[in-house]
Amino acid sequence: MKRGDFYRVRRASKLDPKDTRVYLIVSRQDLIETPFSTVICAPVYSKYRDDITTQVEVGVEEGLKHDSAIYCDALISVQKSLLTDYVGTLSETKLHKVNTALRIALATG
Repeated sequence: MKRGDFYRVRRASKLDPKDTRVYLIVSRQDLIETPFSTVICAPVYSKYRDDITTQVEVGVEEGLKHDSAIYCDALISVQKSLLTDYVGTLSETKLHKVNTALRIALATG
């Protein structure tokens, strides 16, 4: 399990109407490698707008079934034990875009 990996998760959030959703791990790697039970993830949605700077487009090249986007404004904490259905990994280029989108979403400069 590493930062930039996608996992399909069943009911990570009770507020999500979908039975399963793909999430991208965005926690820093040193936290992922600790016994801490959760990691921070960004959900992936099939509906997106390319004019929103906190959404990063992804698709089949990352292991997804269709074009989608990572929503960096909708971060959630997910139990590591739920991250069992590996989907794929982001390229370094896309991970850089996610880092930029997270900085914008969190207004960290």
